[in-house]
Parts: sequence; C-alpha cells; structure tokens
Amino acid sequence: MIYEIVILAAIAAFLGLRLYSVLGKRSEHEEEVIPQRFERKDQAPPPARDVSSEPRPMRQPFKASPALEDGASANETAIRAIVAADPRFDLMQFLDGAKAAYGMILEAFWKGDRETLRELTDSDVYEGFVSAIDARDAAGETMDNRLIRIEDATVHSADLDGRQARISVRFLADIAAVTRDKDGEVVAGSLDDAIEARDVWTFTRNVDSPDPNWVLDETDEG
Repeated sequence: MIYEIVILAAIAAFLGLRLYSVLGKRSEHEEEVIPQRFERKDQAPPPARDVSSEPRPMRQPFKASPALEDGASANETAIRAIVAADPRFDLMQFLDGAKAAYGMILEAFWKGDRETLRELTDSDVYEGFVSAIDARDAAGETMDNRLIRIEDATVHSADLDGRQARISVRFLADIAAVTRDKDGEVVAGSLDDAIEARDVWTFTRNVDSPDPNWVLDETDEG
C-alpha cells in the first residue's frame, strides 16, 4: 500500500510540474499583450519541401473566425488564396505576429531607432518614419510614449497579387503619449491618461520567400 501511495504521489508531482510549465508561465506573464513577431530572426526558416504531391491541409472555415471583419467575404476569398499559395500560412499566427510588429515599430519610432524600422518596414514607410524622426530631432523634442495594450486586431482587407500577398490589419490600441522638449519638460500629452489609437497597417510578403516575416508597406488611420 505504501509503495502504491509513493508511486501515485510521484505521478501527481510529475503532472503538477507539467501543468505549471504550461499554465504557470502563462499566468506569470498574463499582462503582456505583445506576442513575439511573425518568427524570430535567429530561427532558421523551415526547409523547403515539395508539397505538390502532399494532401492539402484542411483549414477551419474563415467565415466563423473573429479575425475577419464582419461581411468581409472578399477577405475570406483572399485569405484562402494565400493559404493555397503558401500552405504554411496560418491566419491567427499572422495576427499574433502583426501585433508584435505593431508594438516593435511604434517603440522604434518613438525612440528614433532607425535600424529596427529599416528591418520591419519597406522603403517608403521607412522614409516617412525617418522624416518625422528628423523633424522631431530638429525641434529638440523626444517622445515618451507607452503602448498600454492592443485591444483588438482584425483583418481589414487582404489580397494576393501574383505571388505577393498583402494583408491590412485594423488595430485598436491604448497608448499613453507624452512629448518632451529639449529640457525634458512635457509639452504635450500625459502618461496618466491613455488615448485610443485606431490604425490600419498593411503588411506584405512574397509567398515564395523562405523568410517567414512580413514587412509593413502602408500605414493609415482607421
């Protein structure tokens, strides 16, 4: 009997550790709202394989997905076309990566981090951000902004032009915005009162590229 109790106790301890590794770590970081980007840069891209003879993986119907805006049947068709062109594409993983990119790009712009902006955006968007940073520097101003949370991120529009996929995401976020002058004095905004930001950002990627990351190629207010 004692031997059986010891075995059961050991099994319970093992299961407890497994549950903590899955749930405990999540609860420790449950307030973090920005997931990782589309895929880490230090991870090698998955090896190319011939998928022509493989059965096409089944996908969940997009009509029931909260990731698409209501009535967006054209978006559903476009997403299906992207999946057909790149079976590795997963809509929810893309949106997680888009939210991460949203936070990284905003942080880079606020801090004047040109290197990160160059990595995450195309040339036109990059030049627009850099022009704003240069004007801010010339005025001797700095931005002390904080992304509090991303309330929502949904597909606003999608398109597959040849092998180039473009997906626009509508973000609803809370941002605390403060602008300081050259002396560090606040000239606009407050960190105590978050403002609601509505943006539509368009990401693009060639579906044949071994690089899984998408780049920001257009920004708009939403």
